[in-house]
Amino acid sequence: MPTTTQPQFSSLIKPLENGDRLNRVEFEKRYELMPRHQKAELINGVVYMAAALRYKSHGLPHSSLMGWLATYAANTFGVELADNATVRLDLDNEPQPDALLRIKSEFGGQSRISDDDYIEGAPELVAEIAGSTVSYDLYDKLTVYRRHGVQEYIVWRVYDREIDWFHLENGEYIKIKTNSEGVIESSVFPSLVLAANQLLQGNLAEVLTLQQKQFKTKKHKNYCQELRSRQDKSDPYKNN
Repeated sequence: MPTTTQPQFSSLIKPLENGDRLNRVEFEKRYELMPRHQKAELINGVVYMAAALRYKSHGLPHSSLMGWLATYAANTFGVELADNATVRLDLDNEPQPDALLRIKSEFGGQSRISDDDYIEGAPELVAEIAGSTVSYDLYDKLTVYRRHGVQEYIVWRVYDREIDWFHLENGEYIKIKTNSEGVIESSVFPSLVLAANQLLQGNLAEVLTLQQKQFKTKKHKNYCQELRSRQDKSDPYKNN
């Protein structure tokens, strides 16, 4: 008796396009089919896709930012740095910040790594490279990061030659001012300092020299000790 073979159907997943309105689940399905080098974000249910990135307006400042933050993460127990990692915030928001610093969850951090290797929840610090004040980094994304509890948000406005560093206070972002020497210090990560004027002038060596000095201070040593104590408390069997 002849058998009838049922036709095999596969659902057609449409490619991502700038301006698409999607939820996070559909966004991730479509993003999986995109070329690996293509950056796409979901902000308030709207897809934003980055254009080709230029050297002086993005590539160079991005590398300097990463070098500074990597220096801090390498010398601070329990703190991690990520470059262009997708962050799941809610069903309408899945940004891919240029850089982020997070305290690992076992050290009391407010984000975690999912089973499928995504960051879930708000990292303590997010940094973005933006063109100018008209960039969505200072509008839609700022609002999303504030609402989800990103404690500090840095925006380097390359064309304006300005660095905005915001700290979350009572549910609002307050801009941290530079001191008389043009230096900004984090209020979340002790001894994370930025010689903003030097960074804007391209003097990365000066930025890193100032940051390196902080690792010898009592403030930084105490912070690393505090993070270690948090880990001890999170592991009930560690001292048994």
